[in-house]
Amino acid sequence: MNLKSLAKDTALYGLSSIVGRFLNYLLVPVYTRVIVAESGGYGIVTNLYAYTALLLALLTFGMETTLFRFGSKEGEDSKMVYSTILRLVGGVGIIFLGLVFIFLGPISEAMGYAQHPEYIGCMAIIVALDAFQAIMFSRLRQQGRPLKFLSLKFAFIIPNILLNLFIFLVLPKMGAAHPEWLDIYVKYNYGVGLIFFSNLLCTGLVTLGFAKEIRGIGYGFDPALAKRMLKYSWPLLILSLVGVFNQVADKIIYPLVDSGPEGMVQLGIYGACVKIAMIMALLTQAFRYAYEPIIFNGSKDRNSPETLADGMKYFVVFAMLAFLAVMVYMPVLTRLLIGEQYRSGVAVVPIVMMAEIFMGIYFNLSFWYKLSDQTWWGAIIGATGALVMVLVNVFGIPRWGYMACAWGGFAGYGTAMLMSFCLEHRKYAIKYDFRRILGLSAFALLLWAAYEGLGRTGLGDWPLMGIGTLLLLGYCGAIWKLVIKRG
Repeated sequence: MNLKSLAKDTALYGLSSIVGRFLNYLLVPVYTRVIVAESGGYGIVTNLYAYTALLLALLTFGMETTLFRFGSKEGEDSKMVYSTILRLVGGVGIIFLGLVFIFLGPISEAMGYAQHPEYIGCMAIIVALDAFQAIMFSRLRQQGRPLKFLSLKFAFIIPNILLNLFIFLVLPKMGAAHPEWLDIYVKYNYGVGLIFFSNLLCTGLVTLGFAKEIRGIGYGFDPALAKRMLKYSWPLLILSLVGVFNQVADKIIYPLVDSGPEGMVQLGIYGACVKIAMIMALLTQAFRYAYEPIIFNGSKDRNSPETLADGMKYFVVFAMLAFLAVMVYMPVLTRLLIGEQYRSGVAVVPIVMMAEIFMGIYFNLSFWYKLSDQTWWGAIIGATGALVMVLVNVFGIPRWGYMACAWGGFAGYGTAMLMSFCLEHRKYAIKYDFRRILGLSAFALLLWAAYEGLGRTGLGDWPLMGIGTLLLLGYCGAIWKLVIKRG
């Protein structure tokens, strides 16, 4: 594999995610300093966006990967593939919206938002638009158009951040001169509900930027092609659902298990601290955006197993670098990102980061059944991991609180990772560079253990981070010598 090319594509596609998430992280200090933890307001944000992520997986039903798979197949018309998928996803989104608004009252009550059904309606429109856009974003990736991909991502990110800053930093101060504005702020949970309306406005604006891609829906609809693609994608739907469910189920389950006001408070604390760990999710997403088109476009290459082995090596060693960096600079990240009343949950960060590494490894291991069109294996593996995660959450939350959520993700992704590896070893026989992968991972964990040990000696944060920086440079040196120079 061309490491330079992979790194370039990862940087381009990941820039929108990494910079965008980083800019959104700048809202976390605002949220966790303005939204009082005891109000449970940040718990509402955490809970509803968890539902949104799960619904997005449902409404795209594996069609992003299907677009890459069928769009690169010999004998397939890529324009017809794109148009057919766009019509399928758009049609499902319209049906979804119709059902939500017909049953908006009962749905809102069942979710615990009977007082604010408008939150549910707003989020339903957002997720339907996001699903439609997801196919068009995938089309841009397929065509190798990272600049438009980047510009449209930022067309959402920047206005959304500015609107949020206005909601929480400007709007409350306008109360003296404009009491009607203050009434709106108070009505929607002291600005929390306005976060969703801001999201809807910005999502709508991005849709306008896809004018050219939307016209691609006019290429037509092939029922026979649709049938073949749906046969390929339904296991991916289950795989995607359980994958996202593993990421968000703790945020959905928590208020169901601990249904009192304190449950939403604790969920807000957990949701805020998990934002630090999501740095690993950004790395995985950036890697996926660059890596997936490379694999599918070259899936008939006889060197594909070597490509997959290289991809795994690069992902693991750099993921461990990200893990080590977050652990070293945790004092600064905590102070910058998390308000003081939310910091009691920072113990979840290393556990959730390791869970995200497991998820990234699992993603790399998933290509054996995607490339061999045995996607039903992904459904079985993912469902097993999800079951493990749910059991840990349901039985652990009453006893250990949000720490059970962190360990649930660790156990769920760990289970899926091990199952996929064992099956791949039997069916695809990829020769991974275990010596360097395991060796560098063990070295990173050893450095982290040494750093944590020094932290218990009473050193101040800044001297400790100085020593940690030297340890981090040592790991970077090992990567340079053992991976980059040797290839």
